[in-house]
Amino acid sequence: MSTKTRKLLQPQYISQFHCIGPACADSCCIGWRVQIDKDTYQRYRDCSDTDLRHMMDERVTRHRTNPTNYNYAKIKLNPNSHCPFIDEDKLCSIQRKLGEEYLSITCTTYPRTANTVNGVTEKSLTMSCPEAARQALLNPGLMTFDEIEELIAVRNTEGKQIDTANPKIAHKPERYFWEMRIFIIALLQKRDYPLWQRLVIIGLFCRSVDQLVSEAKVHDLPILIGTYLNQIDEGLFKEDLDAVPSELTIQMELMKEVADQRIFTGVNSQRFLECFAEFLHGIEYVVESTKEAIGKRYAAAATNYYQPFMAEHEYILENYLVNYVFKNLFPLSGEKRIFDNYVMLIVHYAMIKLLLIGMAGYHKENFNTDHVLKLIQSFAKTIEHNNAYLKNVSDILKANKFNTMPYMAILIKN
Repeated sequence: MSTKTRKLLQPQYISQFHCIGPACADSCCIGWRVQIDKDTYQRYRDCSDTDLRHMMDERVTRHRTNPTNYNYAKIKLNPNSHCPFIDEDKLCSIQRKLGEEYLSITCTTYPRTANTVNGVTEKSLTMSCPEAARQALLNPGLMTFDEIEELIAVRNTEGKQIDTANPKIAHKPERYFWEMRIFIIALLQKRDYPLWQRLVIIGLFCRSVDQLVSEAKVHDLPILIGTYLNQIDEGLFKEDLDAVPSELTIQMELMKEVADQRIFTGVNSQRFLECFAEFLHGIEYVVESTKEAIGKRYAAAATNYYQPFMAEHEYILENYLVNYVFKNLFPLSGEKRIFDNYVMLIVHYAMIKLLLIGMAGYHKENFNTDHVLKLIQSFAKTIEHNNAYLKNVSDILKANKFNTMPYMAILIKN
């Protein structure tokens, strides 16, 4: 094996992570269609194990439309949404019989995701893995990052790439990606501001960046960052932030509708459905109740149970957001407008908060970190990995003109 290495940037929590196999609370081999890369597919065609080869021929099928080397084939799941290669011990029969080299890139790398920024591989973990969520979210200290070396032979996912020195982006926000990222992560971790205030300031910043772009003044971005840093340090945002209204009924109605869109399309994750049921019970969401009555119960759950818990554990949501920013190359997460990427960040945060408030109302004084981890992990598995649903949410918000800073502030503040 080659001993050549490449630079790797990753959150420090990754060094503590390892797959716990059958002890895991939610198998990654249940509920997802497994993509097979071309090299792995060819290995399956040459498999010498008679039993496995028969199953591979039957359950691994080629993509006939727009196949790629990474997404060349797929595994057909059993009717119960389990991978057919999982054995009675909840272990992968392919890995057990043939070794890890016979696993697809998807199976080998999960829950790791990888991007490339300025030639450096950046690796993080998706929170849809229970053990990854536990390692990433439960550290009360600030999330930090390490630059290490990784063997070139290590396989990684095909992620996004950014080269800030590329002449093609010389006059685009991408040119200042690192400056924006450092500012945003530092602000997310500035704990002398409540988390909701940090998120509102990030929204104001993203809106200001789009304004610079529209005025062809993108090279003023470092000056903009400096201005925001001075205003934050001097507390100049405090008065405006205090004036942000708390509209819990509107918040609950809007995010409940967004969550319903996902539930109605069908959800495989039993853990997420359990969390959603607890949310409904926690605010007594019944047809007979008026929106105002449900809104009052939602506000009561937030005040009496959610906020006291989060006063001691807000670092969990902070860690989730920092990991989201790093993993998704925020604020360059896919949409052309920076603010549109911010809206999607807030949709994730607000939906998690909505469900946690209801769950807190359900569990009352017994609400704890296990409930939070269960929700965030099952949310990531059900929501974050469903690009079609997220695109639909984005379209709904735009069509109803909800993708504005005032509406985002309503979703954020409790």
